[in-house]
Amino acid sequence: MVVSLLQRSRRGKGGRQCVPFPGIKSIVAASLLLLFILPAAKAAGEEIEGRQWQTVETKHTIIRYNSPEDLKRLNRGIRFSAGNHRIGSFLSFQHGKDPAEELMEKVDAIFERVQQILDMRKAMEKVVINVYHNSSQLRAAFFQIYRQPCRIRAWYRYWNNTIYLNVRDLHEGMLAHEMAHAIIDHYMVVRPPRATAEILARYVDQHLEE
Repeated sequence: MVVSLLQRSRRGKGGRQCVPFPGIKSIVAASLLLLFILPAAKAAGEEIEGRQWQTVETKHTIIRYNSPEDLKRLNRGIRFSAGNHRIGSFLSFQHGKDPAEELMEKVDAIFERVQQILDMRKAMEKVVINVYHNSSQLRAAFFQIYRQPCRIRAWYRYWNNTIYLNVRDLHEGMLAHEMAHAIIDHYMVVRPPRATAEILARYVDQHLEE
């Protein structure tokens, strides 16, 4: 009997009584605490990956990058803005616009365009975007998380709500594709099958500039 393992008996004036085994509540509480803390700590460790990230926070995202040069390269690689979907970043440079400010506008415009295409407008936690300097850094991050070689150019990870990108191999469609995964996974009560989510994400990529 499970009860017999967790309880002991004693005799008193009222007869036989069952008394909880000393410390059982503390043991259960500690076990539950570890159940949530350990995975969270593991995810946090994978998220930081030993890097000194610099951050830019937008309305919908938190962009993490290694250097100002990477931030400028990211801005040049994304040619998109609200109202006029395809825009070269050189136009804003000619007018002296701050690259970080322009990037923030582009990223939020893409996020909201993806929400529009999917018709999934719902408040959600800001998506983290990890921007790696090159493919070697991106592959190292993938291996650290999944313990297997990286064979993809970018990905979204639900468990820490993070997009992983290589700044030297990036365009607005790739970012929109990964944002779609984030929006889909957080919009529905039950996450859809991977194949279904991938079909929707590809649909977003194909219709981003319409």
